[in-house]
Amino acid sequence: MGNLFKIAFQSGKFRFGFTILSLILLLIIFFPLFVKTDPLQMEGGMFEPPNIREMLGKKPGPKEDAPSAEVSQAQTDLMAQFGLTAVQRETPKILHILGTDNFGRDVMAELVAGTRTSLIIGLIAGIIATLIGLTIGLLAGYVGGQVDNFLSSITNIFIVIPSFVILVLVSVSIDARSFWTTGVVIGITSWPWTARSVRAQTTSLRNRDHVNLSKLSGHSMPRIIFRDILPYIASYVVMAFILQVASGILSEAQISMLGLGPRNVASLGLMMNWAVFFSALPTGAWWAFLPVVLMVALISFSLNLMNSGLDQIFNPQIRN
Repeated sequence: MGNLFKIAFQSGKFRFGFTILSLILLLIIFFPLFVKTDPLQMEGGMFEPPNIREMLGKKPGPKEDAPSAEVSQAQTDLMAQFGLTAVQRETPKILHILGTDNFGRDVMAELVAGTRTSLIIGLIAGIIATLIGLTIGLLAGYVGGQVDNFLSSITNIFIVIPSFVILVLVSVSIDARSFWTTGVVIGITSWPWTARSVRAQTTSLRNRDHVNLSKLSGHSMPRIIFRDILPYIASYVVMAFILQVASGILSEAQISMLGLGPRNVASLGLMMNWAVFFSALPTGAWWAFLPVVLMVALISFSLNLMNSGLDQIFNPQIRN
């Protein structure tokens, strides 16, 4: 496995994607060490803009002294719907790098916590989906016959039915939704394409000379699969895992946008759900949704770039 990543770093795409992902990981690791802010603590007003300039003592320009009448009125009307009253804050007491959300919570702290939660969900979903797909694909491709027909039929059923529909139905039927259960649900609904691809790879390997030699030597099926087949598709398994993690993060964002994601914990999808439900866009509170969208895009971009780099290295059809 170490040699695999050593070869992977020969690709510029993989290095660039890995660098972006590493910077994101450093952010979610070290930011809580220096800024000990509870992401769910209400410590400001509704949709307060970023106040870095004010906290540094710089005077805003003439156009920044007060918000426009349209935005101010829209915020006032929205707060009145929830029985809140707009309060004029003279001097900010707490630094909000990305402002506050609809509940007066620090968006930067929420973004870091939400990124961590979404990455954990993506990892859980990626591990489960890859293990299920790898197991079914290896068995179907190596054993063949009726076992292959049965497992392929199950895989095709899951492929025909949109996974998002199954994901929504399962999420609705679960009362207690944590990020663990969300990751498990996403994982058990997103394995079919991995299983289908692994089956095709295994089918092409099961009649190779080294596999036939192991059969003649009397080796057991598990030993043949793990010693003579799996090492040859290890690079593909890593690529499938990276795609499953990216797919898991996007799936979490989708179901959380519908209010079916994890509760009582910040996630990127839940932050977008709050921004939409509390009309962040009409009120001009770009800081409540734009950083979240950019974070989801950066994570997906980095993971897909890493996968593309691995494909460029290990796929003989596109290898330079």
